Amino acid sequence: MNGKGVTTAFFAYVFWGFLPVYWKLLDGVVSEEILAHRIIWSFVFVMLLISLTSGYSSLKHTIRQLRSNGRMTLLLLLSSIFISLNWFVYIWAVNHNQVLATSLGYYINPLISVGLGFLFLRERMTKVQSFAVGVAAVGVGFFTVSYGEVPWVSLLLALSFGFYALTKKLTKLSTLQGLLLETFFVVPIAIVYEGYSIVYQQSSFYPISLNDTLLLIGGGIVTAIPLLLFSKGAQTIPLYMIGILQYTAPTIAFLLGIFVYNEPFTKIELVTFSLIWIAVVVFLTSQFREIRKVKLTKEVVQKV
Repeated sequence: MNGKGVTTAFFAYVFWGFLPVYWKLLDGVVSEEILAHRIIWSFVFVMLLISLTSGYSSLKHTIRQLRSNGRMTLLLLLSSIFISLNWFVYIWAVNHNQVLATSLGYYINPLISVGLGFLFLRERMTKVQSFAVGVAAVGVGFFTVSYGEVPWVSLLLALSFGFYALTKKLTKLSTLQGLLLETFFVVPIAIVYEGYSIVYQQSSFYPISLNDTLLLIGGGIVTAIPLLLFSKGAQTIPLYMIGILQYTAPTIAFLLGIFVYNEPFTKIELVTFSLIWIAVVVFLTSQFREIRKVKLTKEVVQKV
């Protein structure tokens, strides 16, 4: 296993885990405007990176493919919708003191992805994985019954990112090209929204607040950096290691929500999270077993 790859991917998840700290700095700005700027400056920053890495020729080739491939274009459009929804819900949740809800959502997300793979890609789901998904569903159900409301923030985050990952898997584009083209579809809407806000003096962008302006521009950078780190790290480490590392981010968010932002953590949250953690442990155990079976099979084949 490549130690450098593990470290790079780990820092990507640590970066994602601490993102609430960044968005909290913009708690005086409405979520819609933060989202608009995140889209705009992500597009600008990634375009700059592509130009610096001489990636224009590859980008042109991809665009030519899109013109003749309606299915890929549709998948990219869907990716754009799902990631925009995910970004908005996440920003809204953080700035409405629901960091714990984001943590719960990203603990559930891998289990959602397994279910989506089973439904849409006909991927095999083992009995153990089915049990893990069932335990997670019980946790969500317990929360819903106890509070009398569905944990929509957590579910929207898990479902939107799950469907985003599904469409990404089907398009198979590089990290930079994927992010650029996904933001391309929604950047005109973001520009129109921000233009309207500026005209009607509802914007926090320059010259209203220099601090908010710099933070809004930086939103594009903090979006792209962890994606690049993850992409680089994921190329050299096995999938099971990514499966373990992905729980770094929601764990950091969980700790931030309780110990830094003092969000309420009652017996209901304790039971809900405990059920989700049990599901995660069961899920990871099943992954390790599958990997071990594959390794043993390869060893037998090599000996023969």
